[in-house]
Amino acid sequence: MMDIVSTVKALLETTPVRWQSLVAVLPENLLKRQPAAGEWSALECLEHLIDFDRNAVPPRFQAFFTGAAFPAFSPATATISFTADVSSEYLAQQFDALRRENLRLLDQITASDLEREAVHPQLGLVTLSQMLHQWGGHDLMHLRQAEQALMQPFIEGCGVWQVFFQQHLVQPNKT
Repeated sequence: MMDIVSTVKALLETTPVRWQSLVAVLPENLLKRQPAAGEWSALECLEHLIDFDRNAVPPRFQAFFTGAAFPAFSPATATISFTADVSSEYLAQQFDALRRENLRLLDQITASDLEREAVHPQLGLVTLSQMLHQWGGHDLMHLRQAEQALMQPFIEGCGVWQVFFQQHLVQPNKT
């Protein structure tokens, strides 16, 4: 069985580094490019991670240690948007700072804390261990989503090699 706290912490430490690498070398127009109608651009994925680290992670930890229910969190109520005149580098720096603060929360967790429970507004009773698994998976999911968004113009321009990328094409969201 893996040590979820140290494993998740190690994983979560890599995410800001990956974002800083991407925004350092890629043009803003590529980072802002939506891969299909209704789908998030890479930069929107970064903004969501910032929003999540700012508005979901600290209250969730607090809920586990105070016995309160989680406040609702929805990407639809995001508190930042790249329509504001900020650079992708600035957003990556903001994410790094927020993530460092949130990683300190992991340093306070003991093995017995992993079974602490809190009530999620949509899912019901959850444990701290489950939330840590979710947090790691959430980071990876949005990194994958961002990289898939970035991949689209390369797929479009690769001619006959497109056949090798079919599983990576983003289809427009039908909702």
